[in-house]
Amino acid sequence: MSTSAHTRKPGERGPTLKDVARAAGVHASTVSRALDPGKMSLVQDGTREHVRRVAEQLGYRADVVARSLRRRQTTAVGVVITDLGNPVFAPVLRGISSRLERAGFIALITETRDDHERLCVAIEKLLERRVDALIVGAARRGDAEVIDAARREGTPIVLAVRSLVGSGIPTVAADDVMGGYLAALHLAGLGHRVVAEIAGPQEVQPFIDRSTGFARGASETGLVVVRPDAQASDPNPDAGAHLTELVLGLREETPTAIFAHNDSMAVGALATLRAHGLRCPHDISVLGYNDAPFVEHLDPPLSTIGLPGFQIGEAAAEVALSLIDDPAAVVGSQTFPPTVVRRGSTAPPRTGPALSS
Repeated sequence: MSTSAHTRKPGERGPTLKDVARAAGVHASTVSRALDPGKMSLVQDGTREHVRRVAEQLGYRADVVARSLRRRQTTAVGVVITDLGNPVFAPVLRGISSRLERAGFIALITETRDDHERLCVAIEKLLERRVDALIVGAARRGDAEVIDAARREGTPIVLAVRSLVGSGIPTVAADDVMGGYLAALHLAGLGHRVVAEIAGPQEVQPFIDRSTGFARGASETGLVVVRPDAQASDPNPDAGAHLTELVLGLREETPTAIFAHNDSMAVGALATLRAHGLRCPHDISVLGYNDAPFVEHLDPPLSTIGLPGFQIGEAAAEVALSLIDDPAAVVGSQTFPPTVVRRGSTAPPRTGPALSS
């Protein structure tokens, strides 16, 4: 909300850029540069601040539509994610918005609920609004064609969080193979020898990568991995609870730890263990993935694999801005290293000493 000294009545014409220039005693082009996030660095700090104060006092509001027509840009970037209610995306969205705002852009955010048709509609609606680029954080294996079709129409596209192997689309994500690998090393280092893995949907690349990395780490450390004959189509607490029930019913060796492919499924795993009278980590350890904002407040606080969500979002926005500035630019993909966040839900098993990791 404006804090200007002048409040306009409905229908009253607002001050123009020339009015600001006249009141500030500078040329109109100086006002234009001083109030344009993309050009304000060309104006001396003192002059820029003086122009900003005068514009605020007059109640001047930039004509974004006119600016967009001149530049052939809307200064808007479409952002497509899976679920606005998923706390994992909060730091990613904050990183995207923070970087875009510094460049004078705004994010238009929508969700797909992991549904292909909703993804198609979301992309179409954002393209109708002439967004300058798309950041897609909701890609599944079957979505490659529709996303690439939008790119071929000339809209710069960046994949965030989720990659599409072989698509050639610039991607900013965590190294989930490394994350799965670290999960195995963490549990083996505590002394666990038989662990269960409850997996997310295998149409989503990060879950595939987590499985790959976990298998590699298990092989190197001698972990025996048991898996239920099912995976989560929607990796939420209900799915985690169901898969943990299946784990507890397996006739294989009894696991002393569970690796859940995300924190939401880990929450479901904890609920099922409690329902069976099992204590975490005394009877069985649970390790999640993502380090969602709420997991440190669980009982016990959840050990997990942490991802730098803000940095991923910020980097995705940076790539999008680079492609807006130069659509022909060759931009490579980026991966960010995950970390083990050890809390109270993982501990050495009751028998046998922990190994050094």
